[in-house]
This record gives sequence, C-alpha cells and structure tokens, in this order.
Amino acid sequence: MQSYADLDTATFAGGCFWCIEAAFEQIKGVEEAVSGYSGGQQENPTYKEVSYGRTDHAEAVQIYFDPEVISYETLLDIFFVAHDPTQLNRQGPDVGEQYRSAIFYHDDQQKQWVDQKIAQLEKDEVYSRPIVTQVVPYDKFWMAEAYHQDYEEHHPNDRYIQNVSRPKINKVRRTFKDLLKS
Repeated sequence: MQSYADLDTATFAGGCFWCIEAAFEQIKGVEEAVSGYSGGQQENPTYKEVSYGRTDHAEAVQIYFDPEVISYETLLDIFFVAHDPTQLNRQGPDVGEQYRSAIFYHDDQQKQWVDQKIAQLEKDEVYSRPIVTQVVPYDKFWMAEAYHQDYEEHHPNDRYIQNVSRPKINKVRRTFKDLLKS
C-alpha cells in the first residue's frame, strides 16, 4: 500500500465492506478506501474466518482522505447515509456481528465528532429506531484479500452488487452529488 503521510484516516464498518468502500471511493478528497477487518483480537484474519463469524472482527473500510478537501464530519454524514445504523449486527441480507455498524475513532477529536453527530441525528429523529452504531477506539486494521479491493468496480454485474451495493452507492451519489469525483 502506498504511503498517505499527508492524509487523515477514518475507519468505518457498516455491513459488507464492498458497499461502504464503493460509496466512499466516489467522493472527492477520498484518496483511497480499503476493504478489511477491524474490531477484533485475532491476528491476520481471513475473509472466510470473518464472514463465517469465527472472529470478533467486523468487515470494515479504512478511508484515507485529504482534510483540505473533505472533513471527517462530512465523512460521518456519508457513513450514516451509506448504511442503516439502526440495524444491530446486520445490514440487509448480511447477518452477524461481523456486519455490525461501528466507527473506530483514531483520536479524541474524532470521538468528539462522532458523539456530536450521533447526538444530533437522534435529536433530529432522523431514524425511527435508536442508532446502535458501536463507537470504539481504533486498534488495528487488517487489509482484506486482494480480490475484495475495488470489488464493485471490477464486478459491476455481480448479483450482490446489483441488488445490495448499488442502491446504497446510488443513495450516497444522490445525497452528496456536489461531493462526487468527476
């Protein structure tokens, strides 16, 4: 992986990483979104272990972004549109703790922004059910196998991409059309 020394990092889990990765890849200021695993104790987890619920990791996406172009707060806005933060340990057809909604904050400032965002969403009653997104300190991110990277781009006709990912990606595209890469 190339160096992103001048970039900030955000780490989110919101169901299948293919959906979240593709939703963020289309946003200006996001230099790279990488699919992987976070939130568990196991070293070097594999897709098979995580997807079968054999670890305590979540499918997650590490986002490298230019804070001069896009703010962490805006990334949070996108995250809360790209998935349903009221579904406990699932997103649509994907069920299990590995598909939980989670934000892995990298520092105290990110934690403050996350807490403020969730409080505002709840105050504004954006969702009819409580937000169940875990807010936990970032520990480690394990990059997923190469065939998972840019999966939506490489497999646009995949049935899962068409039926599950594409609607989420398009929702982000409609909601944040002024933030899309050209």
